[in-house]
Amino acid sequence: MSHAIEEPVYEVKRRIDDVEIRSYAPYLVAEVVVDGPPEEAGKAAFPILAAYIFGKNKGERKLEMTAPVTQSKDPVKMAMTAPVTQTAKGGRFVVQFVLPRDVTLETAPEPLDPRVQVRQVPAHSVAAIRYSGRWTQANDEEHINKLQAIMRSAGVTWSGEPILSRYNAPFTPWFLRRNEVWLALPQEN
Repeated sequence: MSHAIEEPVYEVKRRIDDVEIRSYAPYLVAEVVVDGPPEEAGKAAFPILAAYIFGKNKGERKLEMTAPVTQSKDPVKMAMTAPVTQTAKGGRFVVQFVLPRDVTLETAPEPLDPRVQVRQVPAHSVAAIRYSGRWTQANDEEHINKLQAIMRSAGVTWSGEPILSRYNAPFTPWFLRRNEVWLALPQEN
């Protein structure tokens, strides 16, 4: 239930059990990198990104809220640090707001906060599993493990870290929340 909030355009290529193999068209995001434990990353990033879309930008332009808000480990930081620092205790995370489809790199307002970066996500494919419930590390890990197990048994490979995708506002009752985990797939899947 995302209540008709705009989402990036995608096509479901196939289904494997509870998993959708999706092909996404390119879309624009505003993103910020934050440090901390995974369960706190979204809370730390949200006010920074919300300020940008609600007018803290050159021109004070307000943008519509879209879905999902995504969170993943920062691959640049991961390549530069030992795996022991990327534990449940902490790490570096990229949190993204998807921007409305009518916004382009040329028309996106320039952020006033230097932590906010606007970039285009190229066309890509993901394996996605949907679930409801609270935004807890245990709930996320349960569905990451389930998604990875389904992909392994189907012989489908992925790359990178799981991406958590959240579609609802924090005040949405837990049982109505739409959450997803995505795994990036090579284009041939």
